[in-house]
Amino acid sequence: MGSDNKSLLEQLEKLRGSKTVILGIGNTLKGDDGAGPLVCEGLSGKVCAEVMDVGTVPENYIQPIIKKRPQNLVIIDAIDFGGLVGEIKVFKPEQLNSLIISTHTLSPRIFIDMIGQEIDINVYFVGIQSAQVRFGEGVSVEVESATQRLVSILVEVFPLGA
Repeated sequence: MGSDNKSLLEQLEKLRGSKTVILGIGNTLKGDDGAGPLVCEGLSGKVCAEVMDVGTVPENYIQPIIKKRPQNLVIIDAIDFGGLVGEIKVFKPEQLNSLIISTHTLSPRIFIDMIGQEIDINVYFVGIQSAQVRFGEGVSVEVESATQRLVSILVEVFPLGA
């Protein structure tokens, strides 16, 4: 496990045993933008957290998330934060204003704020640095590897039967 994996595990470890929704955002037809859905696919049936692949329309899931009343929301999305391709970084909602470039219509910050107005929730935005998000391209090797690392960490934090 690399040092970035260790710090990522340490950042997410505090969620162990809590009611959590893991949300994957992205379009699998647009290269690295498919990272969120890929993580959801990898987690399917392997974690005690609720996993939702919301594609490119997270706003359609605001009410279902609010109804579940989770303590934590972990949002996974391929973004451009100026890191190395495949780098995984956890952001706080207040960091999502100008430093994040998302490919989706609704900004992650507005999405999070809308949920936060209804319920008391801790939000962890997990960004995976993308290389390209062109239509018809496959996921880069670096982002594919990052999604697998993230799946391993989340399976460790949210083990089945916990």
